[in-house]
Amino acid sequence: MMDQAEKLRNLVQKGKILKQENKLNLNKPRIITVTSGKGGVGKSNFVVNIAIAIQRMGKKVLIFDADIGMGNDDVLMGFLPKFNVYDIIFDNKSIEEVVIEGPLGVKLLPGGTGISKLEEVTEAQREDFINKLSELNDIDYVIMDTGAGVNRSVLGFITCCEELILITTPEPTSLTDAYSLLKTVNHFKVKDSAKIVVNKTIDAAEGEATYNKFYNVVKKFLNVKLQYLGNMSEDKKLIKAVRQQEPFLISYPNSDVARDIECIAKKIMGIESEKSGKNIQDLFKKIFNIFS
Repeated sequence: MMDQAEKLRNLVQKGKILKQENKLNLNKPRIITVTSGKGGVGKSNFVVNIAIAIQRMGKKVLIFDADIGMGNDDVLMGFLPKFNVYDIIFDNKSIEEVVIEGPLGVKLLPGGTGISKLEEVTEAQREDFINKLSELNDIDYVIMDTGAGVNRSVLGFITCCEELILITTPEPTSLTDAYSLLKTVNHFKVKDSAKIVVNKTIDAAEGEATYNKFYNVVKKFLNVKLQYLGNMSEDKKLIKAVRQQEPFLISYPNSDVARDIECIAKKIMGIESEKSGKNIQDLFKKIFNIFS
C-alpha cells in the first residue's frame, strides 16, 4: 500500500507537470489558497472578509470553499446552500443553481463532499463540469479556503494556486503547526514563498513581533521566502458578527478588525501577481488531475 509520503510526492509531481499550461488565455484571475496549520485561527473569517474588501475595491471575487465536509464560509455569509460541487458533477445541476452571490456580489462555490469524490469522476463528468465553469469566467480573484493542517487535500490545493496565504495566531501551538505545514510545503517543493497574516492580536505591534519570531525560524531552517501582509485584531465585534452570521466588514465596517482587513486587501492588490495564464476551467482541470 502506498504510504502517505509517497502519495504526497506523486501529488506534487502531478502539479509540476501540470504547470506547463497555455499562457495565452485572456481571462487570468489570481488564484490564492488560504490555509492554516491548525483549526480555530480564523481562516474562514479572513477569507470571507478579504473577498468582500477586494470586491469593494472594484474586483470580482469567487470564493471556493475547499474545506472537505467542514466548510463554513456559507455560514459566515449567512447562507445555507442547498447544493455544492458534488451536485454539479454528479446530479447535473447548473453553475447558476449552485453558486451563491453574497455581499457586494462576492460569489461562493461550496465544495462540500464533492471534493472528496473527485477520484470517482468519469471523463465525461469532468468535461461537462469544466464546460459549465465557462459561466464563471468574469472573475479577477479566486480564493480557495482549504481545510487546516498537513494533509493531502491541503497540499493539493496549495499546489494548484499561484499565491499562498498562511493564517496563524500568536499562540505557540498555532505557530508550531504553521511551521510544520510550511516545512512539508518546503520538503515537497510545492511552493518557495508564502504570505503571512497574524490573527487574534492585541495590536499591530504584537502582530509584527509574532511574524518576526516566525520569520527568523523559517529563515534559519527552511528555504521559503515569507512576506508579512499584516495582523487582524482580537475584536469583540468579530465575535458578534459571527453570531449574527454576517461578515464583520458589513456589520461593523468601522471596527479595528475591519480596518485591519482593508489594509491587508490593499497590500494583496498592490502585490504583483504571478500570472499563470489560467482561467477558471484551467484551475479545475488541474484540481481534477491532481486529485484523481
